Amino acid sequence: MATPIKRIEKEFLFKVLYDEKIPIIYHRDRIEYVLILDKPVKDEVVLQVDRPIRKLKVRNKLNLMFEYQGQTITFAVEVNLIKDEVITCNVPESLYKNLNRSYSRISIPGELQVQFTFLGDRYNLSFPKIMEFETESIGNFFTEFDIKDLSGLIDEMADWIKGYASGYKLVIFKGLKLSGTEERILAEMGKILFLPSTLGYLPPIDPYPRKRLVTEAMFKRYLETTGVDPAYVDDTLARFIKAKNADGISSDAWVPILFQEYVIGYIHIWLNNNEKPPFNYEVIDTLYQFAKILAYSLKINGYFEQGKVKNDSFEGKVIDISVSGLLFAYPHSKAAESLLPDTELTVKLISPRRTVNAEARIVRRYKDSSTGYFGCRFLNMAPEDVRFLFEFLYGKPFTDEDAAFLYGQV
Repeated sequence: MATPIKRIEKEFLFKVLYDEKIPIIYHRDRIEYVLILDKPVKDEVVLQVDRPIRKLKVRNKLNLMFEYQGQTITFAVEVNLIKDEVITCNVPESLYKNLNRSYSRISIPGELQVQFTFLGDRYNLSFPKIMEFETESIGNFFTEFDIKDLSGLIDEMADWIKGYASGYKLVIFKGLKLSGTEERILAEMGKILFLPSTLGYLPPIDPYPRKRLVTEAMFKRYLETTGVDPAYVDDTLARFIKAKNADGISSDAWVPILFQEYVIGYIHIWLNNNEKPPFNYEVIDTLYQFAKILAYSLKINGYFEQGKVKNDSFEGKVIDISVSGLLFAYPHSKAAESLLPDTELTVKLISPRRTVNAEARIVRRYKDSSTGYFGCRFLNMAPEDVRFLFEFLYGKPFTDEDAAFLYGQV
């Protein structure tokens, strides 16, 4: 996690860099370069480097870092002019304090090849598809149940629901057309539609760290996308809730069943005429876990087997790399649609001296008109591979001092 530095503090740090001649570090082709501010920063950044930087050209980007009062600060500049050991660059928009232990990013060495493969099975299914999804495991929830016994799981779920709801419905979308506002919202958003009371409102906020609920604002935006005039959105939502109350429903919840990036169905529970306490978040949490277990049970029972696709490796264009992760680009395509935040990949880093096999998780994604860019963080890399990759990328021995100093953005 990197925190942008405020403008006044940025000006102060540049002044300190110049006055105290604090070294600024840049890595390229396994060489560590030390740069010093040659002039006070005004309209440009003028840097004196300890030796000529090999292959450096105008318009190249430099990812730079320095240490000040126990904090590592990073920033990026674009080269405007190179003359001997003096480099003139633009003034960066932001400097960042890095709060996570990581390592300095560098351009990928030419002799390093990188191959990616999706971690685990991938599928091409005829279900509604969402853009973001969780990759959490089912953990230890209901471990006393036989996950392979799908009908038994459904019976257990039905018995549990009877203690809290008047009725329920389990729906799988396969072969079905979407009908009604609720199904269309679930299929589009992959989030829980929760109405604690039909005399009240949809939740104004989502209390979950990883957002799970359709909030009131999200529902209103959905209505606008269907053609409802913004002036009538509030009235349309009020009539949607009032219609449920008129049907005798006092509390209502629709929980999607998610499998990878697909919404494969949902569990709908409702309460009639206040015959039991209204649904609360504890009920929603349990039902959400049930939905995850049902999806997992369907998988191991072969329900999605016909949609399994061959998990070939692919090569993205690596923009930069560090010991903690990398940034790569991949053209817009069917394959790129599956490269979503939280997607886990296996990564093979092939150098002339050693091949490192690692796992990585996509932690951020952005795109332009033709290409997607994916920031990945390495997971559980073996210590000996960390040491080798460090020394291969930075061209120096891996020491405790380096580990304490070199941390930055993935």
